[in-house]
Amino acid sequence: MTIGINVAGLYVRDQDEAITFYVEKLGFVVHTDVRNGNYRWLTVQHPEQLSFQLGLFKPGPPIHDAATAKSLNELVAKGAMPPLVFLVEDCVATYERLRKSGVEFTQKPVERYGTMDAGFRDPSGNGWKMIEKAPQAKSGSAQ
Repeated sequence: MTIGINVAGLYVRDQDEAITFYVEKLGFVVHTDVRNGNYRWLTVQHPEQLSFQLGLFKPGPPIHDAATAKSLNELVAKGAMPPLVFLVEDCVATYERLRKSGVEFTQKPVERYGTMDAGFRDPSGNGWKMIEKAPQAKSGSAQ
């Protein structure tokens, strides 16, 4: 029986820089930070979504050779990796708060598909889409 996805990872160039960004700017909390030699398993969680961890992984040994790690870092820095989605209650208010804290936005909030969305990048270059939670349709029908 499958329970669900527990960890999804993304590549970061510097794990300490990533902790600062995800914890101090986005409000995540560190879940796991352990080292095994040069390898560091680092995950964070959103405080309202404790069943899911976001892995902040640095390309390199023992998983990647030096050439592969360099290529992965270059791809991330170019914004070539798929974007992640950050769901928020109020896109404009969150945009203002995060922008003032130093988050680099690639797209100001715009209305699209019945909601608001904006785009930002983490210090490594990973793209995020910040989407305002759509209002829930009322159940039942008027008669």
